Amino acid sequence: MKLISESALLGAVMVMLVLILFLRPIVAFWVTVGIITAFAGGIMLLPLLGVSWNVLSTFAVLLVIGVIVDDAIVVGENIHREVESGRREGLDAAIVGTQLVLKPVVFGVLTTIIAFAPWAILTGPTRAFTQQITFVVIASLVFSIIECMFILPAHLAHLKKEDKTKRNWLIRTQQRIADSLIWFAQNIYKPALEFALRMRYATIIFFFIIFAFSFALVMNRIVPFKFMPEIESDLVQVTIDLPEGTAFSRTLQIRDQLQAGVDTARVELDRKWGDEILRGVGTYDGGIIDGASVVASNSQVQAWIGLVPPENRPELLSTREISETIRGLVGPIQDAEEINFDFTDNENDTGVRFALNHPDLDRLREASAVVQQQLASYADAYDIGDNLTASADELQISLKPGAESLDVTLSDVATQVRQAYFGQEVQRLPREGEDVRVMVRLPKSARTDLDSLENLRIRIRDPNGQIRSVPITQVADFTYAPGINRIIRRNRTRSVSVFAEVLGDGGRNEVIADMDLNFWPEFQQQFPDIERGFAGGFEEEQRFFNELNMLGVGAIVCMYILLAIAFRSYAQPILLMTAIPFAFTGAVMGHWITGESMAMFSLFGVAAAAGVVINDNLVLVDFVNRKRAEGIGAVQALIDAGVSRFRPILLTSVTTFVGILPLIAERSIQAQFLKPMVISLGYAVAFAIFVSLFLVPTMYAVGVEIGRVFRWSWGGRPYRKIGESYTGEVTIDSEELIGTSAESPRPMPAE
Repeated sequence: MKLISESALLGAVMVMLVLILFLRPIVAFWVTVGIITAFAGGIMLLPLLGVSWNVLSTFAVLLVIGVIVDDAIVVGENIHREVESGRREGLDAAIVGTQLVLKPVVFGVLTTIIAFAPWAILTGPTRAFTQQITFVVIASLVFSIIECMFILPAHLAHLKKEDKTKRNWLIRTQQRIADSLIWFAQNIYKPALEFALRMRYATIIFFFIIFAFSFALVMNRIVPFKFMPEIESDLVQVTIDLPEGTAFSRTLQIRDQLQAGVDTARVELDRKWGDEILRGVGTYDGGIIDGASVVASNSQVQAWIGLVPPENRPELLSTREISETIRGLVGPIQDAEEINFDFTDNENDTGVRFALNHPDLDRLREASAVVQQQLASYADAYDIGDNLTASADELQISLKPGAESLDVTLSDVATQVRQAYFGQEVQRLPREGEDVRVMVRLPKSARTDLDSLENLRIRIRDPNGQIRSVPITQVADFTYAPGINRIIRRNRTRSVSVFAEVLGDGGRNEVIADMDLNFWPEFQQQFPDIERGFAGGFEEEQRFFNELNMLGVGAIVCMYILLAIAFRSYAQPILLMTAIPFAFTGAVMGHWITGESMAMFSLFGVAAAAGVVINDNLVLVDFVNRKRAEGIGAVQALIDAGVSRFRPILLTSVTTFVGILPLIAERSIQAQFLKPMVISLGYAVAFAIFVSLFLVPTMYAVGVEIGRVFRWSWGGRPYRKIGESYTGEVTIDSEELIGTSAESPRPMPAE
């Protein structure tokens, strides 16, 4: 918690520094205060939602920093623009500046809330995480609207037009840095946007090729997906379960075998990595394996193997690799029921587990053997087994044909066998305040010798109603069969779980994909009566994604309806919601670049990044719509909007990325849990810069062009080529580009 808080504080300081560099200092100060106020207000609401302050809460606040920063920058810069342009001042500038961006800011926050809402109503064990993050996000966003619409304008109502004659060297330096963004927007971005609009169809195709490429990375498991991230631990826990009745001497042999494997691994790992550990850390005196405790009980061997903390070991050495090294050196344990090496802090399921259902136990055994044989064909699969392993042979009693004629049932026989060997309570005697049970049963010598069963006589009732005893062998047969520890049922049917551990990060997904393609179709033909499915963690994953897909579709429909109402258009909401797939693209590319696997928490980062991009798109499209309502052409409005919105869009993405950069670089155990989320958010908002500045304008232009074609073909209106009225220059007032350099940008040829 301390490391996460320190990283979050460092990120907040870096965000403030970025804002001060590129905004007027007084505006940057009040925007930063506004961000802090929004978070503080959201935190105040947490007790009402039953949420405590913890690592997840801390990061949930960072998760929406992009949306909150964007809202604060948009409102603050718009008020600043009104003041600097000289059109209004004081309270009037604050009110009008806020009103101009009221619709995009409010609807941007509402769409982000809708994007997160499904996570709060999921079922299952993951709800404990998802609901807490969602409540913190929604509370912060709700208060951010209050802050941006009321508190921040009140602070900036006292803003005066800057006196440029009274600038000191520090302010002049800051102004030159701020001017550099405006210069870049006019001299670099504007020509690039003009080129993208001229090549609009190629631009759109280019972006969708990138999207297809990111999708292929996931589908081909180049970027593997894990339901929960593997949290690098400093402890490997080993559990080896043996069949009940295993001799304790055998248990001790396995304990010694495990201890020998740990000792060998210690030597090999220190030989390979030890010097690097000492050079990298200096103050750490131990080796890779810092200690181990191996214990044996009746039918189980357990070990706790301490490791050097993740932040103190070489970056290429993972806990998984250490665990797999130990497992390989321990060697095979043929008579073990299940072997588990847990090397994560969150008890992540790293293997595969399949459930087979059928009423007939023998049929299940046959099917289980076939699945295990298939799993054994994979080089990366090990510790293969099922949960039908017998503890020991058991004696099964069945009635002989015709035994019912003696008026005896199997229950009668079983009851009398139990009375003979376990005993029957006949009396209780009070002794020293307690009852002493008096049991009648066979002598110990008979109870420990199975041959005595053949001499056992049971009581039956003859046709005359008289009770007499006969040898048990006259009415019952005895057979030996494998015993069963437990009976497991799924969906009211007897079930068996077949499992295996798999080497490597993406090994599990590769095994599952290959079995889906090459094994299960043949298996269903061989065992058409077997019902199969996933068990363990993978079953929970399937249930989670089924729910999330259903709720996600509902959220997208709600977002579409909300945006359609706001913009009075059926097409523009689709344009705005392109943020969602391209936020996913940015997240995938981020995981690909960093070499991290995607996880459930990556989707939180995608949702947060989509909120940032939708927010930017809303303000951009709203600006274009207002310009077009004034009679300005589509291309001219898009160029004006792009240049005007360049700085806030860039600052939103940069501040979001900078704010979480310390967490991306953090290697502590606590940070590993959140890393998929921060990678998704950071890289998605970075990619969002290009989506908002290039893809959205080009798609808007294509939409306008398609509309003109339809009006020409169906309505008989004259067709006007898009961009024919574009002058090649920005038509917004120079005062609106706050900090504009005196040098005018070079005009581009008209389209």
